[in-house]
Amino acid sequence: MKYQYDMIVIGLGPAGMALSVMGAEMGLKVLGIEKHKIGGECMNVGCIPSKAVLQIAKIAHSSKRLSEYSLGENFTPKVGNIFKNIQNSLDYIGEAKTLKMFDKVTLLLGKGGAEFVDRHTVRVGTTDYSAKKIFIATGTRPAVPKFEGVNDIDYLTNENIFSLDKVPESMLVVGGGAIACEMAQGFNRLGCKVSMIIRGPKLLWREDHDAVDVLEKVLTNEGIRIYRKDSPKSIRMEGDKTVIETENGETIEVEKLLLAAGRSYDHTPLKLENAGIKLNESGAIAVNKHLRTSTKGIYACGDCNGFALFSHAAMHQGMVALMNSMMPFKMNYKKFLVPWTVFTEPQFSHVGPTKTELDKKGVKYEEITIPYDGYGAAIAEKLEDGFVRVLCSTTGRVYSATIIGEGSGEMINEWCTIIQNKIRMHKILFQQHSFPTMGFLSKRIAETWTMNRMQPSIIKRLATIAFRLFN
Repeated sequence: MKYQYDMIVIGLGPAGMALSVMGAEMGLKVLGIEKHKIGGECMNVGCIPSKAVLQIAKIAHSSKRLSEYSLGENFTPKVGNIFKNIQNSLDYIGEAKTLKMFDKVTLLLGKGGAEFVDRHTVRVGTTDYSAKKIFIATGTRPAVPKFEGVNDIDYLTNENIFSLDKVPESMLVVGGGAIACEMAQGFNRLGCKVSMIIRGPKLLWREDHDAVDVLEKVLTNEGIRIYRKDSPKSIRMEGDKTVIETENGETIEVEKLLLAAGRSYDHTPLKLENAGIKLNESGAIAVNKHLRTSTKGIYACGDCNGFALFSHAAMHQGMVALMNSMMPFKMNYKKFLVPWTVFTEPQFSHVGPTKTELDKKGVKYEEITIPYDGYGAAIAEKLEDGFVRVLCSTTGRVYSATIIGEGSGEMINEWCTIIQNKIRMHKILFQQHSFPTMGFLSKRIAETWTMNRMQPSIIKRLATIAFRLFN
């Protein structure tokens, strides 16, 4: 059978962009379909605009040098310019910059969503397109919990929060994950009175509790109130205010409500059943270890398969899926580590299994922690909040790393490389690190591990003998 294209990519977010551009550069005939804007959620309503807001909020919080952003001295009334400027910049990046990457890709932008006709054919509008292989990269949507009255108010999610024309006077953030923490701190620093409500006792509840404590201390010191072990029971509008009654009997009155309580899947428009594509128990598209769906020749990459909801994971999966679709020796995408960072101040980063996961497997580990407040550079720059913590074996195998503090988003990549490539502690010890960077604290981890090996008296005796014996 002759197909119109070698491959069709549905969704041009991080995964779809990687798939389309790589496939085209390899000489394949590629059709990319995107019903909204190129770049997907990350570029338009996710990680990129949120980082812009956080950066401006950081400047507002630390130095008030707002003239650099043309906001003038009277900050709060003109804050709407932030969102307009961010969106204008993103539109420029999408139209003038990103599109250049797709010179060799046939694009269907804003023509509607794709739906499967069969395992080799999709329909957009009234036109059918066929390909030998199809890649699904449609992402996820913000989850909307079924609180009483929630559909009767104009709630915020990451999809519309960057379209605000001004910073609200007050806001309640529902959720305690990455988006919730970032937006809570960002908007609080921009002059909004922010509170958060979480079901559990802590933010980022799966993560290292000591690191979470550092973050929570900073957020509460900045004026953010956290309602713990609680959840909205009912929501209503009273005039221009949103009133939330909680399960614990609290009444919270705010101007805006931000829902940041996870992600949801809606694959109905794709008509997956026409191609025999199955979902897993969570509603994500089921894939095997090679990222292939239940149907031969169709792959699902990124958030839509539910494995790791990060843009960099999506890009990586796109690359792996493309290679697996054409190579006899295939890669297991789950064997590649996924580092991540929450871009609060301090930043919170992690890679590898948690203590709980290691304990469940019966893995014995040593915990090494180097605090920021014992490092001269951190003290000089007043960045003492944080630490580097590594879980490793007595023989120097590294299992995981957690970093809370300035620069952790850059530092975590080194630890990902170390763990992924099974680099032992003694190798890190003899790798020079630029000083005085925050990354130098990673070397201090290796130094501490080495000094711990020197504690047994027999080792000290052997070291003394060797020192005296050899020239």
